[in-house]
Amino acid sequence: MNVRQRLEQQEYLLLAPWASHAAESAGREKPEPSCNLRTVYQRDRDRIIHCKAFRRLKFKTQVFLSPEGDHYRTRLTHTLEVSQVARTIARSLRLNEDLTEAIALGHDLGHTPYGHIGERTLDGLLPEGFRHNEQSLRVVEKLENGGSGLNLTREVRHGILTHSGSLQPETPEAECVRRADRIAYLNHDLDDALRSGILRADAIPPDCIRVLGSTHRERINTMIVDVVTHSEGQPHLSMSPKVENAMNGLREFMFERVYRNEWRDPEEARCDYVLRHLFEYYCEHPGEMPEEFVMIGYQDGIERSVCDYLSCMTDRYATRQFTALFAPSSFPAF
Repeated sequence: MNVRQRLEQQEYLLLAPWASHAAESAGREKPEPSCNLRTVYQRDRDRIIHCKAFRRLKFKTQVFLSPEGDHYRTRLTHTLEVSQVARTIARSLRLNEDLTEAIALGHDLGHTPYGHIGERTLDGLLPEGFRHNEQSLRVVEKLENGGSGLNLTREVRHGILTHSGSLQPETPEAECVRRADRIAYLNHDLDDALRSGILRADAIPPDCIRVLGSTHRERINTMIVDVVTHSEGQPHLSMSPKVENAMNGLREFMFERVYRNEWRDPEEARCDYVLRHLFEYYCEHPGEMPEEFVMIGYQDGIERSVCDYLSCMTDRYATRQFTALFAPSSFPAF
């Protein structure tokens, strides 16, 4: 028995009956020889960590664009926090931690530059619409490795797709990530908003503080413990009505005061302007994109390929491309 087989056997002994087992995975679209050391979900996690899209997350916005301080979240730190929360829940409920971690690390690989501002812009430009969870799936299935994708297992791919949106997760591990994503972003976005001065601590609704806690540490602990407590011994995850209502109230507050507040209007307009002009330019000049996106244009259409190219950009790369195309620093001599 090699290391992988021993790990697979341990899963049957340690995990809950409804947990996902690596030995029973639905597999990959392109079959591959098994690894002697790692289960299929461990291999998926490693492939995601080593892919280019994962590295780009460190220069993509979470909420605050180009913040002055060093401690504001980026899309990468958000992903790591989601992974930590999801793994804590999965371990506590005896679910497959490797599968949970792989889904969490890959869930935002398709996010646009400029955060949800960029997502809304591309959603309006692409005829069939744009949703970052669908784009994350497209990244791992097609855009990585020069068009061959990462060839992940079905469980990881479907978990990435269903971390948000109307489709529901198929595994309890994917449910972990869906809940962990909301727990993580509500708490760390609130923390960043307080740090930036956008919000004052006394502005947080008293009902939310009374149930969830008065500090970042207390609130995130309350949510995680509540999920574990009310999901123990169950095949599906849940929260108590009291905590879930308080969390939803906090979410409504964040949308009103942070995510959609007028303080964002000027920067949203600038980001929208940059992406719209880049989209129009590359639709008219597709040959100026990297070759891999030119080839996608032949297969899936120019608008789809341009959208893929723009969504892969980091904030700073998109800004540099816009500056180079529309605001050059110098002109050739006549």
